[in-house]
Amino acid sequence: MNEEFRDNPAQNRFELEVEGGIAVAYYRLEPGTIVLIHTEVPQALSGRGVGSRLIRAALEAARAQGRKAVSQCPFVSAYLGKHPEFNDLIK
Repeated sequence: MNEEFRDNPAQNRFELEVEGGIAVAYYRLEPGTIVLIHTEVPQALSGRGVGSRLIRAALEAARAQGRKAVSQCPFVSAYLGKHPEFNDLIK
C-alpha cells in the first residue's frame, strides 16, 4: 500500500494519502503543545487501520518537534489508551 504522510500547516491538519483518498487529523498549536481536535477517514478506507497510522505519524511528528499532545478527539484518545509508547507526550 503506497502512503504519503504530510503536515499541512495552512489547513492545520496532518494528512495521510492512501489509494487516492486522504485521511486527516485536525490540530491547533499552542506553546509547546499540539491539540489534536478531530480525525476523519474516508469511508472507502475505513476499517483498514488508516486512522491509526495517521495518528501514529502525527504523534511521532509532535515528538520530533518536542511538543506535548492534548487529545480532544475520541479516536485519538482511544489510540493513546492502546499505545503506552506515547504516554510521554500526553499533557
